Amino acid sequence: MTRCSIHTGWVTGICLIVSIGLTANSTVRAEDDTVQAVVEEKKTAPVDTSNAAETMSVSKPKDKSAWKNFAPPPDDKFDWIQLTSGEWLKGELKALYNFSLEFDSDELDLLHLDWEDIKQIRTADAQSLRIENTDSDKDPTTVIGILHLKSGEAAVSYGDNVLKFKREQIISIAEGENPWSGKVSLGVNIRSGNSDLVDSSFLGTAQRRTAASRFVIDYVGNYSRAESIDTSNNHRLNSYYDSFKTSKFFWRLVTAEYYRDSFKNIDHQLSAGTSFGYHFIRTPKTEWEVSGGIGLIYKRFVSVEQGEDIDNVSPLLSVGTKYDTEFTHWLDYLFEFSFSIVDENSGSYLHHLITTLSSDLISDLDIDISFVWDRVQDPQPASDGEIPERDDFQLIVGIGYEF
Repeated sequence: MTRCSIHTGWVTGICLIVSIGLTANSTVRAEDDTVQAVVEEKKTAPVDTSNAAETMSVSKPKDKSAWKNFAPPPDDKFDWIQLTSGEWLKGELKALYNFSLEFDSDELDLLHLDWEDIKQIRTADAQSLRIENTDSDKDPTTVIGILHLKSGEAAVSYGDNVLKFKREQIISIAEGENPWSGKVSLGVNIRSGNSDLVDSSFLGTAQRRTAASRFVIDYVGNYSRAESIDTSNNHRLNSYYDSFKTSKFFWRLVTAEYYRDSFKNIDHQLSAGTSFGYHFIRTPKTEWEVSGGIGLIYKRFVSVEQGEDIDNVSPLLSVGTKYDTEFTHWLDYLFEFSFSIVDENSGSYLHHLITTLSSDLISDLDIDISFVWDRVQDPQPASDGEIPERDDFQLIVGIGYEF
């Protein structure tokens, strides 16, 4: 009786387990069939693209031609320039000189842009432009008016008149309110204690540029004092005025220089003359010019030997060159050299050389390293018979400020 009950229980349990397994398997297969049917339905069902089209319309790029032809609205307060990259800048056009455009932006400060990178210009106020005539026998023309430059064509409006010309004819552009620019550089060494020493140097340049002319003033000065005794004290101030005849040729109407150096037995030296110049290279980054002319030089010596004149006047023949280039956006190089042929009492042969490496420091501040070499071939002996050295060399390191 007991065995039959046990046997019947095992059979019942096995049947129950098999029944549950078959039911679960049927359920899983039914779910799989349902999922497969849904997938097949999605594959074959038409896609509703209405919402997708709306989404695409939001992210779709705008018409490029509209941006390509974009131009700022009329503006009677600010000048506008467009770069060849398509970018527009708002601010104040300061000048175009030596293929470099100066543009003052409120946000970006003073920019120096290559002329070849400018695509359009539209000024709010009148500008002064120096225009080269198509007839090479005629002098350039200066025009004043509102400038509109687009690609290779330019137009200047003044009153009801409009003058049109080619972009290549533009020699220079000047902004009338502030045509001045320049730089000063100062180096100082002061020592006290066991030895007292003051060693200072100053270099400065300023120029006023218009569309038709250029006025430049340069100064180099040195003063040294050790143990209450002066060891150097010299000053050189020169200036010139250029009139631009073409994009490469200029007439230096007046050139003048004042120099003194008691250690070279020169109490006062003044020279004046006129010369002509030519630009061999005029690119946005490099300028190389040469000039030559004639003039007079006056010298007054500190002292002379008995029987010699303390004053001397001599004609002079002068030649000079200037090379200015931008090695990188932060490093500039300048080389200037001039020499004059005079009579023997004035020194026979004089030359002045200055070369400068200038590196950007911060903002408008630079660090300048200059080398100066002055030579007088036949120095005038002093009253005691002592003859000054022919050559003077200076190495000047200073901090410069551009304005």
